[in-house]
Amino acid sequence: MTAGPAGAGAPPPAPELFTWEFATDPYPAYAWLREHAPVHRTRLPSGVDAWLVTRYADARRALADPRLSKNPLHHAEQAHAKGKTGIPGERGAELMTHLLNIDPPDHTRLRRLVSQAFTPRRVAEFEPRVQELTDGLIDAFAAKGEADLIHDFAFPLPIYAICDLLGVPREDQDDFRDWAGMMIRHGGGPRGGVARSVKKIRGYLAELIHRKRDDPGDDLISGLIRASDHGEHLTENEAAAMAFILLFAGFETTVNLVGNGTYALLRDPDQRARLQRSLDAGESALLATGTEELLRYDGPVELATWRYATEPVELGGQSVAVGDPVLVVLAAANRDPERFADPDRLDLSRGDNKHLGYGHGIHYCLGAPLARLEGQIALRTLLTRLPDLRLAVDPSDLRWRGGLIMRGLRTLPVQFTAVRD
Repeated sequence: MTAGPAGAGAPPPAPELFTWEFATDPYPAYAWLREHAPVHRTRLPSGVDAWLVTRYADARRALADPRLSKNPLHHAEQAHAKGKTGIPGERGAELMTHLLNIDPPDHTRLRRLVSQAFTPRRVAEFEPRVQELTDGLIDAFAAKGEADLIHDFAFPLPIYAICDLLGVPREDQDDFRDWAGMMIRHGGGPRGGVARSVKKIRGYLAELIHRKRDDPGDDLISGLIRASDHGEHLTENEAAAMAFILLFAGFETTVNLVGNGTYALLRDPDQRARLQRSLDAGESALLATGTEELLRYDGPVELATWRYATEPVELGGQSVAVGDPVLVVLAAANRDPERFADPDRLDLSRGDNKHLGYGHGIHYCLGAPLARLEGQIALRTLLTRLPDLRLAVDPSDLRWRGGLIMRGLRTLPVQFTAVRD
């Protein structure tokens, strides 16, 4: 990326994208893009050329534009077939037919089938189990006076929760934790590690679907099988792909919500103190608005998943050609000063906060209600049970995971007064 000649009125030099320094704090670079190149064509680390959309108004429009397809078959270069876009290994494991890769009418049909698991009533019924998991994880390290909140808490919480939702037996859930851990560890490195995990998960899901046909339960996979048996024409590949994407998309977003959110609070003692006073008073309003603000301020999803132009599209004054990939930068849109007052400031009581942290339009994150529930319970319980929680390292020592879509810390070492029974 290059800027014009130096001199009066010339913009400052363009920032370098997708470096480790950029991953630590991408927001100054995104501010530059919003101002000087709001819809910007760039070459990604994978070698794929794509458009980055950074302003809120453009981003919201792009997320809902039916001309921007989710189906990778519309990519002019077919980079997906070469493993350069999407989730590594999903094509080889026959897991392509999930909500992140399809358009209406198939998207409408599959989303309707799975949405029953995420109604407000079903999510509310799941709250006691999320609280039980949260307390159990904290119990495991509370007496030590220290923990890595990613490895010990933020990571296992949504894994066990989504496994329960899917109907994975408790005795098999640690295997899922190991496979999901491989996905995160390899997120910024060789894609082969993720592909191997995907293959193992696909094999397990195929076996589980067969078992659930003979012995169904009150879980999501059993519900998908029942829908298929009643004429909804859900193939086994579709059922496996749906279960897979709920696992893949449903755990890392919550890992990062809890990790990024806790880190932001530890870096802002005034806002953290406000929230603790509110919780101590038995109030919930600030926790609710605060969770939305954490999603806006440093959310778990940095870029929305891939879209491809099916016809010429004008975005932010740029002409996007048929077949071009488009990546909406949620992290940039959520700090657009044209939409949010003082956007680089954390304000847990922010009112008008229609952020794009979980997307917009027909592809709005189906699991957002569950992720919000998990995030709120995790933050509330951490701050209530470990009130003097503090960073155990200098912030400059923390490292962020590489990768294109998600934004999250590798580790979050903390200390606190040990709690013993």
